[in-house]
Amino acid sequence: MTSRRYIAIAAALTASAFLAAQQVPKQNTPPLFRGEKRKKDDDGKTRSLSGVVKDEGDKNVAGAIVQLKDTKSLQVRSFFTKEDGNYHFHGLSADVDYQIKAEHQGAASGVKTLSVFDSRKAAVINLKLEPKK
Repeated sequence: MTSRRYIAIAAALTASAFLAAQQVPKQNTPPLFRGEKRKKDDDGKTRSLSGVVKDEGDKNVAGAIVQLKDTKSLQVRSFFTKEDGNYHFHGLSADVDYQIKAEHQGAASGVKTLSVFDSRKAAVINLKLEPKK
C-alpha cells in the first residue's frame, strides 16, 4: 500500500512540475510586435534639424541641395530647399554628430556641424552660399 501511495505522490509531483514548466511568464514585447504604432520620438533620442539657405545678398535660395552627413556611418541624406529656401531633416539620432552643407549653381556654403553636445530637440542651422573661387 505504501508503494502505491509513493507512486501516486511521485506522479502528482511530476504532473505539477510538468504543468509549471509549461507556464511562460508574460514578456514585455515591443510595441511594434503588439501591432501598435510607435511615435518617432517615443524614446527621446531623436532630434530634428532645419534652417534656411541664403545667397550672398541674403535672399532665400530655392532648389539648393542641402547634404547632411552622419559622421558615424558616413551616410549622406539630401534635401532640395523649398521656394522659401527652407530645409528640414527629422528623426536624427541625438548620439551622432552631423555635418551639413549646401550647394547651388556653383556656389557652396561652408560645412557646419550639429554636435552630440547640442541638446536642442529642434536645432536650427542657417547656411549662406558663397561663390566658389
